[in-house]
Amino acid sequence: MMLLNLFACAIWCLSSAQTIAIQVQDFDNQILVAEEVTLPECQTKELTKWDKVMTMLENSQMRQNMLLENFEEVKAELQTLKGLGTVAENTSGSCSDCLSSLTSGISGLMDSKCEPDVALTKNVEKFVILSLDIGERLDRIENALKKWKDTAQNKAECPGKGDAEADSDPLIQHLQGWINQRQIPSGCDAAILFPMRSPKIYASVHPASMALEAFTFCVWSKVTEALEKTIVISYGTKRNPYEIQLYLKQQSPVLVVGGEMSNISAENVLQTGKWSHLCGTWNSEDGKTTLWVNGENKATNYGLAQGHIIPDRGIFQIGQEKNGCCVGGGFDESLSFSGKITGFNLWDKVLTDEDIGKTLTDLDCSIRGNVIGWGTTEIQPHGGAQYIH
Repeated sequence: MMLLNLFACAIWCLSSAQTIAIQVQDFDNQILVAEEVTLPECQTKELTKWDKVMTMLENSQMRQNMLLENFEEVKAELQTLKGLGTVAENTSGSCSDCLSSLTSGISGLMDSKCEPDVALTKNVEKFVILSLDIGERLDRIENALKKWKDTAQNKAECPGKGDAEADSDPLIQHLQGWINQRQIPSGCDAAILFPMRSPKIYASVHPASMALEAFTFCVWSKVTEALEKTIVISYGTKRNPYEIQLYLKQQSPVLVVGGEMSNISAENVLQTGKWSHLCGTWNSEDGKTTLWVNGENKATNYGLAQGHIIPDRGIFQIGQEKNGCCVGGGFDESLSFSGKITGFNLWDKVLTDEDIGKTLTDLDCSIRGNVIGWGTTEIQPHGGAQYIH
């Protein structure tokens, strides 16, 4: 009898344990289900496979554009060197032939629509290495050219050499022009690269104080391609996104103050693919607005936004236009800048003609604005924009 009772008790305990286990499992399942249901949408939302694929394609396209831009610069440099070889063909015919062959090889590779094979890839590597070697050699030529300028005032002490120096002037001018376009201008250590037109690629800066009754800005830009409206710099607020703008209308820079229709332009003064120095001044008292291009006064107008005050609490966008909604959202790809920008400075006053001329010197990156100073004020790149040295 005792054994029968023990057996019945064991069966009851086992069934009770199973029931408790099932209840615990159900309880756990209910908690899991409740957590899944109550999670906010922003936490449960994940990127779909198509979102990930599109992101990878955008990154791939950006890297491809950066690579193509580097190749285009190499090709442009070799074309320029070919021109230098033509100028110097009387003294170095073999060098001219070498550069001509090298440029033709690069042009053929760049214009080819076929998939490059191993041999072509090796040729490209050789051309790039040779280009870098040429760059190092031309750095030495640049240093020698600077020394030559320093000693040019002593011509009278070197009789009989005046004619030779006169004959070398075209070559020296070509070399100086090539050097100026090859490097980041005016002693600047860095520039911001915008590898392609994209609504996600821009830079921004938040000025500490921006309530202005007058201003002067200067900036170096090298645009890859300018459309009907390509933004260089833009300052705006939620109420008015067009407080200050500098944009390119193909080869013509346009300065906007106070409103989109309140602007001044300089017609057909820029070349794509070349560094240009742009400055703009404005005074609220009489509305005098001036646009400077490469150290020359190209346009002046009076009465532009007269009596207006540039408000505070806005944001400067470089390479894009603020849409008044939110940072980084709703940008228009057709307005995006592609190319390089450096030396952006802003003052809270109108600089004199002499001071503006100084910003074009070889050391203009050491002349910094008191509102925004290149190299001292933080300018943050976004998307694929990045600093290059």
